[in-house]
Amino acid sequence: MRTIVADRLSSGPVAAFLALAGVAASVLVGHGGLDTVVGCGMPSDSLPSRTAADWITNADHVVVATPTAEQDTNRRNFAKGAIQYQTDRAVTFHTDKLLWSSPRPRQQIGKDFAMVSAGWNVYRDNGKRTKRTTAAAPRLEPGHTYLLALRWTSGQWAVLGEGAAVPFDHHTVGQGEWCGRTLSKDDVARGERFSRKDDHSLEKAVHGQDEQAVIRELERANPESRARGR
Repeated sequence: MRTIVADRLSSGPVAAFLALAGVAASVLVGHGGLDTVVGCGMPSDSLPSRTAADWITNADHVVVATPTAEQDTNRRNFAKGAIQYQTDRAVTFHTDKLLWSSPRPRQQIGKDFAMVSAGWNVYRDNGKRTKRTTAAAPRLEPGHTYLLALRWTSGQWAVLGEGAAVPFDHHTVGQGEWCGRTLSKDDVARGERFSRKDDHSLEKAVHGQDEQAVIRELERANPESRARGR
């Protein structure tokens, strides 16, 4: 198991940076939470989500989006143990830009949309709330902006997996919230030096660039797909 975890964590520049900073080991939480939304831990993606080809093959839309509100949902109480209860978060997003759409999307994306994301652990002894995380990617928090590859599944929006939610503060790939921490593009660049040489992820290909670089990568993956910039 240790070998598998080390391999997956070092496969991306952000994860590599957190591992170097000593954060990754402290946030590995197994497979708790919702597999349809990302956070930070051992990934269990149901669909490939790392490369531009993965995105245009499996997603309905690629968007730049900003969370505008969140609300606790799906509370789960525990009779024993240090944690009294857990929650998820119902997060509302504003669609800042629609960068790409499938020729036959399962659902159209609106100016606003919602997803369920990882929430909170609340401790029994002092009522302290700590952030819950799930797979190796952002928690999706208000105050930050993200690049998301979205798929309509089971009547709701979800990101494809760990590689399909990318920090995008200030229109810069790799800058922003990841696993509950705010990272600069320089932080991620340091991790990039230690990430796997065979990492061909979209995130790594366009690190430090803006949405036009993302559009170019999507067009290269499939010139006939509909790339946008509105």
